[in-house]
Amino acid sequence: MTTTVIRNIGSLVTNDPALGRGPLGLVEGAAVVLDGEEVVWVGPDAQAPAADEAYDAQGRAALPGFVDSHSHLLFAGDRTQEFNARMEGRPYEAGGIRTTVAATRAASDEALEANLARYLAEALRQGTTTFETKSGYGLTTEDEARALRIAARHTDEVTFLGAHIVSPDHVGDPAAYVALVTGEMLDACAPHARWIDVFCEKGAFDGDQARAILTAGKAKGLHPRVHANQLSYGPGVQLAVELDAASADHCTHLTDADVDALAHSDTVATLLPGAEFSTRAEWPDARRLLDAGATVALSTDCNPGSSFTSSVPFCVALAVRDMGMTPDEAVWAATAGGAAALRRTDVGRLSPGARADLALLDAPSHVHLAYRPGVPLVSAVWRRGARVA
Repeated sequence: MTTTVIRNIGSLVTNDPALGRGPLGLVEGAAVVLDGEEVVWVGPDAQAPAADEAYDAQGRAALPGFVDSHSHLLFAGDRTQEFNARMEGRPYEAGGIRTTVAATRAASDEALEANLARYLAEALRQGTTTFETKSGYGLTTEDEARALRIAARHTDEVTFLGAHIVSPDHVGDPAAYVALVTGEMLDACAPHARWIDVFCEKGAFDGDQARAILTAGKAKGLHPRVHANQLSYGPGVQLAVELDAASADHCTHLTDADVDALAHSDTVATLLPGAEFSTRAEWPDARRLLDAGATVALSTDCNPGSSFTSSVPFCVALAVRDMGMTPDEAVWAATAGGAAALRRTDVGRLSPGARADLALLDAPSHVHLAYRPGVPLVSAVWRRGARVA
């Protein structure tokens, strides 16, 4: 194994309070030593041990690679016209997904994989080193299974989302579609996924349907995630906590009981500000969740309909500007928070034993991610110990 020391880091986010200042474990004038795919040493630059190779960060800030715990990258087609119309006043509704379903079903495996690889490369250049992605644009047994097979070639964090909406083939009989998702489709998809998700929302699946789908997934060894309380108040958050879901995602419309349930559970509230930006919807109240003691993650929700961005830095800036988060809180949520939403301890931090995923910023501090919105600040990326951007 080749060891690499990254030296002369102006400000390093470790997310380990034992290593530095505050919840982010900030170390000024720092160095990090990578050995193969693992971080083996973190500390002051003056005390850094020798390594086979050295990289001079030239005073730039460094932080763990972003952990994007919610994306929808297995799709084909384009919804520019829908976005344009929405900006002229038409509200977003869950049924818009059907447009992408038709295009995805018609696409070849090669086209779907090329599209996935394109957006993953785009995200990597912006510092994302761990990502989750979902099926959900096929809505037949064959199309959902092939999406998951393709995704599994690129990430371990694969989610079965056959319950995105009721398939266009079953519009008049949602019960039959739930039976398909919990039966034949689940049997075909479970071997290729780690997670199961459901869009628990008016126009998609109600609480009883969502519970049946997630419970069936758990019986097959898949752990729950929930699209919860995005468009309206509903049972999604309570169901997520009841079933020990790793995350309740969106969390835009919350009662006091919902906030309390999240604060007293291991379910992470994953906020997706790209969706509110793209749909001109009400912003999630991150401040309310944080003050209650809930664990919050930030992710892109990258999808062709309601949040067509792969940029975690953009989402950090939105969270600080419009959701009541401080820059420190937003950066933690986009790294350690995302790791918690995937129930991972090896990513989202830069401390000995962590996976060697690191982003270097062309800035003296992580605060610049919110201070300079829209500027491509990520200047170098290491993933599993190798420089990849």
